[in-house]
Amino acid sequence: MGHVRSNDEGWRVMGRRTAWWRTTRAQGGRRPVAGAVRRVVVLAAVLCATAALTDRPAMAAGSSSSYGYDKGDRVVDGATGTADAEELKPGGTYRSSLSKGASVYYGLDLDATSNAYVSVTAVPPAGTTVAATDGIKVSMRNAKGSGCTYRSATFGAGRSPHPVAAWAVREAGKALCKGSGKYYVLVERVDASDSSSDTWGLELTAVSEPALAQAGATEAPQVWDSASPEAITGEARRRAGGSGFAGAVAVGQGAWRDDIGPGRTLFYKVPVGWGQQLSVTAELGASDGASGYVNRALDLTLYNPVRASVDAAGLGYRGTERSVALEPLPPVEYRNRYSVVDHENGMRFAGSYYLVVHLDAQLADDFGQGPFPVTLRVRVAGTAHAGPGYEGRPDPPNIFDVTTQDRAAAVTGPGSAGGGGDTAMKVLAVAGIGAGTALLATLGVWTVSARRRDRASTAAL
Repeated sequence: MGHVRSNDEGWRVMGRRTAWWRTTRAQGGRRPVAGAVRRVVVLAAVLCATAALTDRPAMAAGSSSSYGYDKGDRVVDGATGTADAEELKPGGTYRSSLSKGASVYYGLDLDATSNAYVSVTAVPPAGTTVAATDGIKVSMRNAKGSGCTYRSATFGAGRSPHPVAAWAVREAGKALCKGSGKYYVLVERVDASDSSSDTWGLELTAVSEPALAQAGATEAPQVWDSASPEAITGEARRRAGGSGFAGAVAVGQGAWRDDIGPGRTLFYKVPVGWGQQLSVTAELGASDGASGYVNRALDLTLYNPVRASVDAAGLGYRGTERSVALEPLPPVEYRNRYSVVDHENGMRFAGSYYLVVHLDAQLADDFGQGPFPVTLRVRVAGTAHAGPGYEGRPDPPNIFDVTTQDRAAAVTGPGSAGGGGDTAMKVLAVAGIGAGTALLATLGVWTVSARRRDRASTAAL
């Protein structure tokens, strides 16, 4: 131990340890150090709370690495065979994973009369390498292994990793999938030979649709207005997109704008009632003087309420403003399911339709990190009418309904109806920063006052 030396204030240095508190305690003084420690702890707690609030919006920006999974997701492991397949229940959302070269199974117990839809969203990690034809294939199979339906989703020519979703359905009336019992969902990687070996995240949803109370027509509507509608005009309103299906931000008829960086993805939802007709145009704004060309700079994909893909469109980009529109879509009707055309077949239920906008990561090479202005011009034409009359309730309930609250949120913003979790967190973060600033100011006054009391107490000694 080092030598001890004293000064006029009672400090004694003993090697590397300070023993001043022993001197002051012996003289009947207080221990200001303990008070200082308490103040530091409180300050640290405030800073941590504020940081936690401000971190959330940063993670909700929409890149593949920050996909907004549903907070209610239950974690399930995909099985290598049907014997160990974990069960998915209609109405549930689940989180899982898929490694390169893997094929994984999940189980379903289904009744004889309901249609069952399973959608799988694949979330590749940021910075991974994907091939144009890489993606996922989702198929529904009966207990004997015969296929009911399957769909695939790939990344396309842009080879930009981002969330993509594919789906499968058990339609109760189809020959291979009649009857109640055990069914299986098989999820596979598609053509991953030129891709990185990273494991992808998966989000799965299962939805049941009851049979109709009364049987109706079994043919798709033959007559509907298939002319390309005139796009909505006027100045766009700011509406920040969500980071996943669960946090998709509501928009209605009108023009809506957000800024997006290369490699990022935004999620919106549009309430569309029975009999209403949706049309959407996406615009990518001009860059600041840079030049180059990106073949598939922007992808716009439409998904229906069960997260089944309906239509997709993309545009090339040379730095000047460009726009692209979805195919003309029929009014939402139950009978659309009998069409053989995908973008007609998918418009089979009322509810929230999802608009997913992805900006190709390659834009950064020629045009910089942006962000780039993206505008969605949304039209919802027609007057909604009553639904087809289901025999029971779907699961989850109300998935095929459009409520007054849904329509209000689409017009006035997510805060008006409790939707749009990402935007709500941004507001909470701002409030948290304000509250944190006020607390820090109060603690500053407290600290100064405490120091003055400590000095006065020391002087009195």
